[in-house]
Amino acid sequence: MTIISDTEVAARAPYSTVLREGETLAIIDLGGNQAVDFLCYDAADTAKRYSAAATITAQRNIFLTTGSVLRTGEGAPLLTVVEDTCGRHDTIGGACSKESNSLRYGQHTRYQHACVENFLTEGAKWGLGKRDLVSNVNWYMNVPVEQDGTLGIVDGISAPGLEVKLRAETDVLVLVSNCPQINNPCNGFDPTPVRMIVTGGDA
Repeated sequence: MTIISDTEVAARAPYSTVLREGETLAIIDLGGNQAVDFLCYDAADTAKRYSAAATITAQRNIFLTTGSVLRTGEGAPLLTVVEDTCGRHDTIGGACSKESNSLRYGQHTRYQHACVENFLTEGAKWGLGKRDLVSNVNWYMNVPVEQDGTLGIVDGISAPGLEVKLRAETDVLVLVSNCPQINNPCNGFDPTPVRMIVTGGDA
C-alpha cells in the first residue's frame, strides 16, 4: 500500500483533493460523531457531479455503506464505498449554511461558520462556485427517517477511529467540509478533527 497523502483536517476546516482512478480515500473519524460533508465531481468535467437522486435510485436505499456507489446525474460511477466500519451514512440531510442556521436556530446564528461557506472557499480553488454546489453526502451523520416520513438530525452512531474508504472509479475531485455545526448533535455539539488518507491503486 502506497500512501500518497495523509492529512489531518482541523475542526471546522475545508479540504480538497483529486483522486486518480483506482486510488482510495480513507476518511477517519478521530474523535467520534464528527459529520463530514462531502461533494465529488468528475475531475475532467466538473459538470458531471455527485447526484443524490441517481445514487439513491440505483441502490434503492437512502443510506450509504459498503458497496454503495456514488453516481453522477447520468448514472456514471464516481466513487465506491469499499469499506465502512460505521455502518450508515446520510444522503438527505444537506449542508448547513448561514441561511439554514438562521431558519432553524435563530438569527443570532447567522454569522456562525457553516459548511456551504467551506465548500465555496475550497471549491473556488478549482474554479467552482455556488451554482456547482449540489445535495451532498454527510459521512458519519445520523439522519433516521421515521415511518411517517419525518426525519431529524440526532446523536451519531460513530465512534473514535471508525472509517469509511472510497475507491475512485475515474479521476475525481473531492470537496470536504469538516462540519462546524454546533447547534445540533451531528458533531456532538463539539466539532473535532478528521483524518484523510489517500493511498495508491495497489491498496
